[in-house]
Amino acid sequence: MITFQVKDMSCGHCVSVITQAVMAADPQAQVQIDLATHRVSIEPAAADAAALREAIAEAGYTPVPV
Repeated sequence: MITFQVKDMSCGHCVSVITQAVMAADPQAQVQIDLATHRVSIEPAAADAAALREAIAEAGYTPVPV
């Protein structure tokens, strides 16, 4: 499980954008997002932590590994 703190994620739209970005990088990944704690947890199928972090960053957010 790879977890990021994404403090600039603030609404349902953010959750949707981040989910789409992760799924584009790793279509088989399992994504769990807790908006209240600003945590994005990913069980990757193919991508590594760096690729997932980059995908979230390219979507316009600031992922910090936890």
